[in-house]
Amino acid sequence: MSEKHHNKGSEWLADAGVRPTRQRVALATLLVGDGQNRHVTAESLHAASQNAGEAVSLATVYNTLRAFCDAGLIKEITVDGSKSYFDTRTDDHPHFYWEDEARLTDAPAEELEIRRLPKAPAGAEIAKVDVVIRLRKT
Repeated sequence: MSEKHHNKGSEWLADAGVRPTRQRVALATLLVGDGQNRHVTAESLHAASQNAGEAVSLATVYNTLRAFCDAGLIKEITVDGSKSYFDTRTDDHPHFYWEDEARLTDAPAEELEIRRLPKAPAGAEIAKVDVVIRLRKT
């Protein structure tokens, strides 16, 4: 990893007040070092870290992704109630889930229109709405 990418990962953590351990900086650099948004699973980030020569356990990757979520650096998107993806783009936007490839991508937010939501039950309020559009190739 280049020094420029490494610095971007370190700055990303510092801006959120996250303690920059060696492993967190390595994972942050993989996530945002090149400035591109990513959708990763813990397993795919672990594989990328191994390919980059970083000695990071899968448990550490899970814990680090949780810490990044807690700090507001990434968002968790759950598909099928069990498969979690982590998105470095934290604004509200819809996603395409490609069933044949088990892959998550951004969908064009400007094309999504939600005209009305059901009323929240008594004693509750709507916190957010996640839109995941499931696709399969024809």
